[in-house]
Amino acid sequence: MQVPFIDLAVQHEDLWESIEAALKDVFGKGQFIHGPQTALFEEDLRRYLGVKHVVGVNSGTDALLLAIKSCGIGPGDEIITTPFSFIATVDTIIRAGARPVFVDIERHTFNLDPNQIEAVTTPNTKAILPVHLFGRVAAMDYLTAFAHQRRLLIIEDVAQACGAQFAGQKAGTFGNAGCFSFYPTKTLGAAGDAGAIATDNDEIADRCRRYRDHGRSAVNPDAFDMVGFNSRLDALQAALLRLKLPDLDEANDDRVANAQMYNGLLAEAPVQCPAVPEDRSHVMNYYTILCENRDQLRAYLQEQGIGTSVYYPVPLHLQPCHLYLGYRAGNFPVCEEVCQQALSLPVYPGLTRKQIHHVASAVCAFYGVRV
Repeated sequence: MQVPFIDLAVQHEDLWESIEAALKDVFGKGQFIHGPQTALFEEDLRRYLGVKHVVGVNSGTDALLLAIKSCGIGPGDEIITTPFSFIATVDTIIRAGARPVFVDIERHTFNLDPNQIEAVTTPNTKAILPVHLFGRVAAMDYLTAFAHQRRLLIIEDVAQACGAQFAGQKAGTFGNAGCFSFYPTKTLGAAGDAGAIATDNDEIADRCRRYRDHGRSAVNPDAFDMVGFNSRLDALQAALLRLKLPDLDEANDDRVANAQMYNGLLAEAPVQCPAVPEDRSHVMNYYTILCENRDQLRAYLQEQGIGTSVYYPVPLHLQPCHLYLGYRAGNFPVCEEVCQQALSLPVYPGLTRKQIHHVASAVCAFYGVRV
């Protein structure tokens, strides 16, 4: 049996007619940039999140960069974040001229350890950038309280957690700005690159809108009052995202149900399975286990026709381009160990019970235990 790590085709099977109609609408109007579909998607997502502003951009990477710069962060400033994430989390900090400051992660959540933040806070610290990794919301109760006490900004990386919530509040709405990626494999995925910034702050929203369009003035479209970027969300991606947004919660529930089934089937296997909270604080963008002999297990699963992925084999502080920051192996032992043990299994909506059982059975067989 073949079980791909992700099957994007099956996720769009029921939407083909709607997708075709949306594409015809965009092509018929001929407004591909700043068209009505982009504005409509921004409004739909704004209502879904319950915020004042949503600014559509061309990627989750640019969402982070524009949010950081729109918060007034630049050279000489520090942002506290995690060493266990996709490289864009840190590179956007660096591109803004600021310095990333890492803290280790929690083994059971994969998110930054909030208890380590105070020790690295300095007069140069301007913000905390939590990543809601794999779909699990970070400890936002502690982080928001600490940030308020120290007068720090919070910029959330919600790339893997659109639709997740913490204490009934949507991820991406706790801080000064929430940054979303709609890369095709995300919980809400486009047919290419796309992203958005959510904020309740009028000034941040205004700066983000100007930054995304080359710094164009909101008053005079022929004037450019800041040096900006070409970071606009195109109408084709916005149209598809509008179609998929109403089904986001159901799709996330499917991911969680798949994860719960895995946890039951893998109960006897010598692996650490992710906790599956029932309050949507984890939407399982990725179902990631910790296991011994990770690379051998992955090769064995591939032989069984099962796709897997490793997020992330090299921690950010040990990436060659970040060595100038001065971190070395051993600085963040939990993160470094997790990078050697983490393996993500298929969990996408549309995965069948038979496929899940096949994956779990193969994992158990590798370790010599029964499902």
